[in-house]
Amino acid sequence: MLLLIDWGSGRFAMWRGLLWLALAVLLFVVLFPVRVSAGEDWLAAQWMLRKRRVRTDVLVSVRCLDGVSQRLVLRDAFGARVVIDPVVLVTNPDLWHRFEAGARKAAADGLLLCGQTALRHLSARMDRETALAVFKASGLD
Repeated sequence: MLLLIDWGSGRFAMWRGLLWLALAVLLFVVLFPVRVSAGEDWLAAQWMLRKRRVRTDVLVSVRCLDGVSQRLVLRDAFGARVVIDPVVLVTNPDLWHRFEAGARKAAADGLLLCGQTALRHLSARMDRETALAVFKASGLD
């Protein structure tokens, strides 16, 4: 759009075109969403050309990083690491249940050494969001 405005105003120059193109590419990279998928005992996050997968039944670490946006860092016993936004799990109950089943299995097996508190907080948040959705659907909000 900026290229067309520059061209239409008659002030288009090659350096300005490259600037607008670089800005468009940067905006695309920043706003490109991470696709999160899950199956039985695994969770994967795909961003552009990279896909990372972690086994949820052998999780050893779940950490919640605070900052501008919250991130959930998952590590399994094989060294795989996935970083996702916890909102993805909260807004997608099926994804949450698959993840939680694997994490509970890892905790029961004694593999989950770090992150049970983060899982409890995430579970409480999930329960809160579910209750709010039920109240809203029933007209009790």
